[in-house]
Amino acid sequence: MAPALTLQALDGVPMIQPGDDLASIIIDALTKNGLELIDGDILVLAQKIVSKSLDLFVDLENVTPGVEAIRLADEIDKDARIVEVVLSQSKSVIRKVPGLLITEHKSGWIMANAGIDASNVDPDDGERLLLLPHNPDEICEEMQFELVERLGVKTGVLINDSFGRPWRNGTTGIAIGAAGLPSLWDLRGENDLYGRELQVSLQGIGDELAAAASLLQGQGSEGLPVVLIRGFRPGGKNPPPNCPAADLIREKERDLFR
Repeated sequence: MAPALTLQALDGVPMIQPGDDLASIIIDALTKNGLELIDGDILVLAQKIVSKSLDLFVDLENVTPGVEAIRLADEIDKDARIVEVVLSQSKSVIRKVPGLLITEHKSGWIMANAGIDASNVDPDDGERLLLLPHNPDEICEEMQFELVERLGVKTGVLINDSFGRPWRNGTTGIAIGAAGLPSLWDLRGENDLYGRELQVSLQGIGDELAAAASLLQGQGSEGLPVVLIRGFRPGGKNPPPNCPAADLIREKERDLFR
C-alpha cells in the first residue's frame, strides 16, 4: 500500500497566556478532539503560542532606542523603538528597504525584522511585540520529554513560523525548532529510479512538515495553533537519524545571499 499522511488541527486550544503549561493544554485538546497520541506522531506548534507561554513580550513604552536604531529607523522610515528591539534580537543586518530589515536572528535564522511582530497580540494590552524563542530545539526536546512522561508515547515535536523566501512571493511555514524527527535528510549516496547515485540532494523534512501544518493553522484569525501529523515515515534504504531544526540553517560560506 502506498504511504499516506494525515494532518488534524486541534480545535479548542485556548488563548495562551504567560506561564501556561502547553503540554497540559495540548493533552486536554487531544482529549476534547477524541484523539490519542501514538508513537511516531508529530505535533506542530505555532511559534506564537510558544512565545506567549514563555512571556516573550516587549512593551514598546519601555524601549529607548539607541543611536544605531535611530539612524536605521530614519533610513527605512520605521518606528525607532521597533528597530531597537529588532537589533536586540539580531546578530547582524543583512538587507534593508523602507519599512523592513532582513536580519540574522540570534538563533541563526535569516528573516524579516528578527521574526518580531504584533499580529495576534491583543491590542488592549498596549503596544507590545512578541519575540521568537532563542532555543526552540531545546523547547521541542522538553515538550517531547513531557509527553513521554505523561502519556508514555514518543512523538516528534516541531515549532513552525511563517517566513518569506528568496526567489518566491508569499510566506510559508518553516521549522524553527524540532525534536524526535529528521529535520534534514541527507540523501547523498542513495539511488534514483534509474540507479544513479544522488550527489547533492538534501531534503528539508522539517520545513515540509511545517508548511503542511501551516495550511491548517492559517495566517490570520483561524485560532488553530496545534496540528497533529500522523503517518510520516521517511523512506529510502537508510532511514535518516533525528536531527534538530538548527541543521536546516545554511552555512554562511554556502549562502549566496549573504
